[in-house]
Amino acid sequence: MKASKYYSLTLLLALFVSTLPLTAQSSGTAPAKTSTSSAGSKSSSSGSKLDINTATTDQLKALPGIDAATAQKIIAGRPYHGKNDLVSKNIITKTEYDTIKDQIIAHHVQGTSGSGAKPAPAKQ
Repeated sequence: MKASKYYSLTLLLALFVSTLPLTAQSSGTAPAKTSTSSAGSKSSSSGSKLDINTATTDQLKALPGIDAATAQKIIAGRPYHGKNDLVSKNIITKTEYDTIKDQIIAHHVQGTSGSGAKPAPAKQ
């Protein structure tokens, strides 16, 4: 008799535990997201990186170590062919670059001089 009671209790507990993930999903509360980035809430995926060729002053100032004057220097130095151009053009120091390099990207800008590409002839 005791074995039967123990078995029933164990079965009931196992059933309850196995339904916990289902009840958590339907409760309307989302689980807390964990960030794998050391940069706080910024993601390291390229979809959320800041493009230094198109970013505004305010967006640039949101980067760590970038003040208004540096943001203006970044804008004045455009276009950038690579994000490391910020260092090679003496816009920021290597230390500043190392702080923000995982948060920025330099997309190639169409129609900039020095690209080597000739414009397509106009159709008549």
